Amino acid sequence: MLDDIAREGVARPWLEREVRAGGRLMGFGHRIYKTRDPRADALKAAVERLREMPAIAERLAFAEQVETEALAVLRREKPGRTLDTNVEFFTALLLEAAGFPPEAFTCLFATGRVVGWIAHAREQREGGRLIRPQSRYVGPIESIAA
Repeated sequence: MLDDIAREGVARPWLEREVRAGGRLMGFGHRIYKTRDPRADALKAAVERLREMPAIAERLAFAEQVETEALAVLRREKPGRTLDTNVEFFTALLLEAAGFPPEAFTCLFATGRVVGWIAHAREQREGGRLIRPQSRYVGPIESIAA
């Protein structure tokens, strides 16, 4: 998302267009946390420690500008919902700083969730009740068959 916004050069119009088209802003909103995700601050602090590196400082400053604009757009466009910064917003910056390519981010985000998914599967098996989360796949269709 940050790369797309940077290419366009102006955050607010990009963010408004995305939200009005029904898209999601990556790194904002959370199923459980209805306030700012407390993990986001921990990850932001980790990225802050890298601010002495010029490329990281520049990227973090840009991300902070996008965060401010995104929160303003979300409050205006989604007044009935509390959509605040979540852990993925700053995790992406940390992964980028560590040298991971953006195409690896989804797999890395998922890796951190595997233990929780396994715990849910065990609970379902032990309880005899299938839990069906209310999720909607928005990726490319060809990925489903692969």
